[in-house]
Amino acid sequence: MAPPDRSHERSRSFGQIAADYNRFRPAPPDDAVDALLPPGASDVLEIGAGTGLLTRMLIMRAAHVLALEPDARMRVVLADTTPEAEILAGTAEEIPVPDASCDAVIASSAWHWVDEERAAPEVARVLRSGGCFSLLWNGPDRNVEWMRSLWEGGKALGEEETQAVDTQRRERHVVTLPPDSPFAEPERWSTRWTVPMTKEELVGLAATYSRVITMDEAARQDYLGSVRHFLDTNEELATKVMIDVPMRCLCWRTTRL
Repeated sequence: MAPPDRSHERSRSFGQIAADYNRFRPAPPDDAVDALLPPGASDVLEIGAGTGLLTRMLIMRAAHVLALEPDARMRVVLADTTPEAEILAGTAEEIPVPDASCDAVIASSAWHWVDEERAAPEVARVLRSGGCFSLLWNGPDRNVEWMRSLWEGGKALGEEETQAVDTQRRERHVVTLPPDSPFAEPERWSTRWTVPMTKEELVGLAATYSRVITMDEAARQDYLGSVRHFLDTNEELATKVMIDVPMRCLCWRTTRL
């Protein structure tokens, strides 16, 4: 029997740890955000704004930022940290803004949770002609061997396990627009950099991912204990106070015709 699909549960899990999400999740790099926005964008809509990690970067670049977030618990933190944005309750499948009212629609580490067949027409509806639809996925670079082992709780994966994990991760970054969507051929690229973090910050970051949030308490504590043990015993990391955490941002952008 196939395991149950827990995607809906996982997509709605982040509000449980909203404050920690805001504290430990790194924001995307400036150059990625700059490249994903059209020049002179004035009205920008962010889908799945969460606690405002990307939103706070957008308000420095656009006069009017609408932050769309379905989870009330995340919106509480978003309102507290990013009062300059116009905060909206809603989803990508039913965007509560007028037709052709946005120069850009952007989402960070959120599009894999939406129903593309319903969300893509909504994005097209709210974008002005020539506006940008942009997506990014931002997080630790698990192509780096120690980072991969750390995120697996200190476990070294075999070749087949590695391929299975990589295939699953790649599937989360696939964007499939309906064939009649009024968008140009998308561009895709990635950028890498490092973020200095303490070991406890790395453990805190590990606890903000949906597969960990939705574990039962015993399993979650066991997993986080394994992450701590790896950091304390790994020959490369054990003596470091600050660790340069390898990061990767996957970027995707298209233009509304």
